[in-house]
Amino acid sequence: LVDPLLQTGTWDVPDAAGVDTAVEVAFLPGVTDGAAAALLRAAELLELPVTAAASGRRVEFGSDSAQAVAAVTTRLIANPVIERWTTGPIEPAFVAAGAGSGVAEVIPIADRTLDELVELGRQRALALDPAELQVIQAHYAELGREPTDVELETLAQTWSEHCAHKTFRARITTDDGVERASLIAQLRQATTDIDASFVRSAFVGNAGIVALDPQRPDHTLAVKAETHNHPSAVEPFGGANTGVGGVIRDVLGIGHRPVAVTDILCFGEPDTPLAAIPEGALHPLRIRDGVIDGVADYGNKIGLPTVAGAVLYDPGYTTNPLVFAGCIGEATGWQADAGPFSGDRVIVLGGRTGRDGIRGATFSSLTMDATTGAVAGASVQIGEPIVEKLLIDVLVGAEGWYSAITDCGAGGLSSAIGEMAEQVGADVELDRVPLKYPGLEPWEIWLSEAQERMVVAVPPAHLADLTDRCR
Repeated sequence: LVDPLLQTGTWDVPDAAGVDTAVEVAFLPGVTDGAAAALLRAAELLELPVTAAASGRRVEFGSDSAQAVAAVTTRLIANPVIERWTTGPIEPAFVAAGAGSGVAEVIPIADRTLDELVELGRQRALALDPAELQVIQAHYAELGREPTDVELETLAQTWSEHCAHKTFRARITTDDGVERASLIAQLRQATTDIDASFVRSAFVGNAGIVALDPQRPDHTLAVKAETHNHPSAVEPFGGANTGVGGVIRDVLGIGHRPVAVTDILCFGEPDTPLAAIPEGALHPLRIRDGVIDGVADYGNKIGLPTVAGAVLYDPGYTTNPLVFAGCIGEATGWQADAGPFSGDRVIVLGGRTGRDGIRGATFSSLTMDATTGAVAGASVQIGEPIVEKLLIDVLVGAEGWYSAITDCGAGGLSSAIGEMAEQVGADVELDRVPLKYPGLEPWEIWLSEAQERMVVAVPPAHLADLTDRCR
């Protein structure tokens, strides 16, 4: 752990002169701890008997003012969404051992009033409006049964603004009563009307595909950008970090090798007085520093340069920053996936599944306010770019072994497998999904947005090949 040229280490609590108060900060149990994971991997390679690890940091103050230390810690150093802290030494904390029930829970909704449905939606953070809740209630009344938690949570993420783009798909009526096509329909129509010769694929799959070099018509670029605004407002580093990881997976998921990332970042004014920041919100400086570090960290660890972008400041972004993460990939001889086919195996590759990112889609669809950070909880994740680099190494060059591929986005396995198997259906064995720790319920395994995961449809004849390559 210690580089003797640059660092010192001790088993004891440091005894620093001039230190009046020390605060130690560590992740909450279940939050991805990349440094600890790297330590465990190294210990395994060295055959050292280390079974658990946690990382933290220590901040020393030349002040004994409890009020000042608390203010600095809560507003500038630690983030209660993902971290805990204490004065003096902090003890490691791990997810409590336990076993999930393995059973989907039935959620009674048939006899609930509208107010009770709305309260259920609030308790479960479904982000569904009252009309949508009533449609779900009527649907299960027609079926003559109640929904399970797996089904209810799946509907919530599928219908969320984040996944369904309800604003872009909404019917438009102008002030003079004229019906217009939805925004997404207008965008599609404009793309069709322009009919640019260099556009190979648009509005299909995980990324757009263009061919820009007339001398190499079989050379294509995949381009994808998306926002990670809400997560970055609540946990700037992790929000931006996983935003970059997500678009890299999108490019990978359409058969292109990621080569570069881009970003456009919008923050509140950096000289905003701290007193002007609503309670529960982070200062724009802290958001800016965390977001920039998160973007750089992910790309640097994988080896992808950030080649384009911008930073904009405006008071309107003070509590709701905009973080546009983008990725560019390249391929030669790209062809759209032929599958999936009946009989293919549903395979999950990459990171393990935990509670990080559960309800990420619905959280990202809620209106931002000063309480959002307090309720986000496990919706925010920390990325593991080294795991994603391994994913890239496995998948680039293995294209012939799978018939379809997609990344686990905001709905986790529910959206990835749901999209992939739309035409053929799929049986999913949730008890075979590798977990970060025991105790997850079926709906949590199904909905978790835990990072660095891809889903591929693999013909049985190629299963051994892919397994060996992963190993």
